[in-house]
Amino acid sequence: MKTTTERGPGSGQDDESAPCGRREEILEAATRLFAEHGYSDTVTQVLVERLQIGKGTLYRYFPSKRDLFLAAADRVMRRLRERVDFVIAGIEDPLDRVAHAIRAYLAFFAEHPEYVELLIQERAQFKDRKKPTYFEHQDNNVVRWRALFGSLIAAGRVREMPVERITDIMSNLVYGTMFTNYFSGQPKPSEQQAREILDVVYCGILSESERGRMGPGRFDL
Repeated sequence: MKTTTERGPGSGQDDESAPCGRREEILEAATRLFAEHGYSDTVTQVLVERLQIGKGTLYRYFPSKRDLFLAAADRVMRRLRERVDFVIAGIEDPLDRVAHAIRAYLAFFAEHPEYVELLIQERAQFKDRKKPTYFEHQDNNVVRWRALFGSLIAAGRVREMPVERITDIMSNLVYGTMFTNYFSGQPKPSEQQAREILDVVYCGILSESERGRMGPGRFDL
C-alpha cells in the first residue's frame, strides 16, 4: 500500500496537507501493532515512534486507543468491500459475480491474517458493542446480494426459496472458512476452497435420482 513519506515534527510540512494519506498511514501501522501485541498490550507511544509523528498528530485523528482500534477494524471491512467490488466490476453474469466475490473474499483474508486477528480481538475486547464491525458492514452489504439472488430466482436460474436463506448460508460458509484458515494455517489455497464451496452450493451433494426420491419439502421444519 502506498503511504505518505514519513516526516518528523517540525519538518515544515503540514500533516493536514494530506489528511487521508496520513490517516491511512496511521491505521496501517496500528493494524500491525494491534495484531502483534493485542489491544490491551498495545501502547500508542510505540505507534507514534514507528511513524515518527507527535502524539498530538495521533490524537487529532483518533482521540483514544479505542477509537483507533475500531477505526482500524472498520478499515478492514472497507478494504474488503473495495477488493470485492474491484474484482466483480464488469462481470455481467450474476452467478459468475458471486463466484468471483467468494474467491476475492477468501484471498483477501488469506493475504492479510492480521485483519482476521483484529476481528477476533474486537469480539473479545468490545463486548459492549451491540454489533461487531464485521456484521455492521455485512448488513449494509447484503442488500445487493439479496437483490441479485432475487433476480436469479425470477429468471428461473435458482430454485424458489427466501433470498435471506441463500445469503445467510453463503455468508456463514465464507465467514467460517476465513476463521478456520486463520487458526489452521490455511490448509488449502483460497482458490481451491472457493471452487469447493461453489461446487457444493451450486450443485449440491445429492444425485438427481436421490433428489427426486426425497421429494420437495423433505427438510421443512
